[in-house]
Amino acid sequence: MTSLSHEELLRYSRHLTLPDVGLAGQSKLKRARVLLVGAGGLGSPAGLYLAAAGVGTIGIVDFDLVDRSNLQRQILHGTSAIGTPKTESARARLRDINPHVTVETFAERLTSANALDILRGFDLIIDGSDNFPTRYLINDACVLLRRPNVYGAVFRFDGQVSVFDATRGPCYRCLYAEPPPPDLVPSCAEGGVLGVVPGIIGSLQALEAIKLIVGLGEPLIGRLVLFEGRRMQFRELALEKDPECPVCGAHPSVTELIAYEAFCGVGNQESGNGVEISARDLQRERAHKPNLLLLDVREPREAEIAHIDGARLIPLRELPERLAELPGHAEIVTHCHHGQRSLRAREILVGAGFHNVRSLAGGIDAWSREVDQDVPRY
Repeated sequence: MTSLSHEELLRYSRHLTLPDVGLAGQSKLKRARVLLVGAGGLGSPAGLYLAAAGVGTIGIVDFDLVDRSNLQRQILHGTSAIGTPKTESARARLRDINPHVTVETFAERLTSANALDILRGFDLIIDGSDNFPTRYLINDACVLLRRPNVYGAVFRFDGQVSVFDATRGPCYRCLYAEPPPPDLVPSCAEGGVLGVVPGIIGSLQALEAIKLIVGLGEPLIGRLVLFEGRRMQFRELALEKDPECPVCGAHPSVTELIAYEAFCGVGNQESGNGVEISARDLQRERAHKPNLLLLDVREPREAEIAHIDGARLIPLRELPERLAELPGHAEIVTHCHHGQRSLRAREILVGAGFHNVRSLAGGIDAWSREVDQDVPRY
C-alpha cells in the first residue's frame, strides 16, 4: 500500500473516512496515472477535481494557447495566462491545488503518429476533446491499448458522458459507428455553449475516473448519461457492444490507427486552390474589386456581435431558398465565424451554378486578428 504523509492524511481526511475509499482507496489514487486529452472546458473541471482528489500523476495533452474566449468555461486558466500554452497554465494551477500531484504535459496535437506512445503510459484516459477526429482517435487507441476511455461531450445547454472500456463493454464506435457529416454538427465556437455545462460534464468525468481507480460503485460502462440543462434533466441510455464493430468486434478491421480527419471528412479543403482566400488577400482584393460580394452566412445574433462592413447577411439555413437574391455572375466570398459554414455555403452556391465563389479561411475571426482589430472577436 502506498504510504501517505501526515500532510496528505489531513488533506484527504474526508476521503479516508468514506467506507468505499479509506486508506486503501486513497493509496490507489496516489498510484494512478490519468491522462487528460484537452485542457479546455471538460479538462478544466476534470483536472481540478482529480488533482484535489490526490491522483498521483495527471498527464495533459493540449497544443493550444489560452485565449480570452476560453475563460467563460475553461476554469483552469485565468486572465493572466492569456497567450501562454494551456499545458503550462494547467500545470501551474493543478500544482497550486495539490503540490503532491505530478503533472506531465504534452504540448502537441494528439495524432495517429503519437497517440499510442502517449496513451500507453497512463492507466485511463479522459476525453476532453471537442471534435470527432480526435474522439475516434482516442477511442481506437484506447481499444488497442486496452485502456478505459472516460468520454464527455457538450453542446449549447446539453452534454453526455459515458465510460468506454472494450474489455468490459462497448466502445465509442459501438455507439457512433460513423461520424456525422462535417457540416451537420457545428462546433462550440459556432453553436455556443453555456459555460457551466462543461463544468457539470467534466465533473462527472472526474467522478467516473475516480470510481474506476478506486473500484467503487458502478461505472458508466454500457450506459450513456444525457444531460439537458434547460430542463435540468438526466436521462440514461443502455449501450450494447456491437459484435460487428470494426475496432472492438469479433473480427476487427481496424487494427492500427488511421487517418482520422479523412475518416471524418474534414481537413480536405486546400488553401490556395480557389476554394479559400486568406483575410489579407481578401482585404487587397476588396480594395480594387468594388463589386466583389462578401456573403455573411452566420446567424443574425452573431452579426449583432461583430460584422465586416459591406457584407450581405444570408444565414446558411436560409441560403438555398434565397439564391435568387444574389447576382448570377457575381464574384462571391462567403464567410462565417471560423470557416466551416462558409465552406458549406460555397458548396451550395457552386452546386446552384455560381462559378466564382471562395470561402474566407478562418472566417471573421481571422479578419479580426489579421486585418481589422476593431471588429470584435467572440
